[in-house]
Amino acid sequence: MFYTDGKLQYPVRVERPNPNFARALQQAIGGVEGEIRVAMQYMFQAFGARGPAKYRDMLLNTATEELGHIEMLATAVALNLENAPLSIKEDVSKDAIGGAVLNGVDFRHILSTGLAALPSDANGVPFDASHVYASGNLAADMVANVTAESSGRVLAVRLYNMTDDPGMKDMLSFLIARDTMHQQQWLAAIEDMGGMAASLPIPNSFPQAQENTEFSYVYLGHMVDGSIPEGRWTNGSSLDGKGQFTAQVSQPLGEKPSLAPARPDGGAQSEQTSKSGMGGVIGAVEGAIERNL
Repeated sequence: MFYTDGKLQYPVRVERPNPNFARALQQAIGGVEGEIRVAMQYMFQAFGARGPAKYRDMLLNTATEELGHIEMLATAVALNLENAPLSIKEDVSKDAIGGAVLNGVDFRHILSTGLAALPSDANGVPFDASHVYASGNLAADMVANVTAESSGRVLAVRLYNMTDDPGMKDMLSFLIARDTMHQQQWLAAIEDMGGMAASLPIPNSFPQAQENTEFSYVYLGHMVDGSIPEGRWTNGSSLDGKGQFTAQVSQPLGEKPSLAPARPDGGAQSEQTSKSGMGGVIGAVEGAIERNL
């Protein structure tokens, strides 16, 4: 069950409505860095959480808070749209340059919602859940959540710097603070599970003896000149304490792939349906490449 009392988690006020900023705020609602994303991510992680109940409860509580952030931002969008012009004629009559309707406003705020928020990003692209990560592995999910809160805080800071409205800065300062807490919260959950060393590699339930350990802790360089960008990842003990970092230039360990001829009824060219035909096609292509070189 979910409950609401109709009140905002934090006050939302707009002193100088700005339809363009309303559009920018849409990114914090329905963008890949936005609140719908994290609300759904934490919600579905909680729905599928197995193991200690405290992690499920933490996820559900935070997901519910994120729903409140959507409410705050939607209110901010609506307040920024108050008194926005409803016609191009009205807008042009107030601004010789062409005004807000012709200069950045999301027309759907006028045409689809009657000056209200949308479940979409700043370009009007509807939220589609493509960045909702819920793997069923608590450690993997917590790492993904730190990333989500980090990108969300980056966005909130950019929005904060974009506006000079005191009310909007106040609301965004609250959201930025909650992003700070949530980053710490997910990292604390990893620590609560034993820390990164105990959690890595994810999943830690798979026996490492069954992976190709020759490649478990070696950094592979793919630069044409054979150089290696050396750093903490190329030497010393691995972060999980289970190996030593090394580095080497990557070498091809497999052969060129060889696929069977195309099926005669598959819509391919006749040359593709036999090995000899494909050899001729490949030879022609290689010859053309060599001539161009």
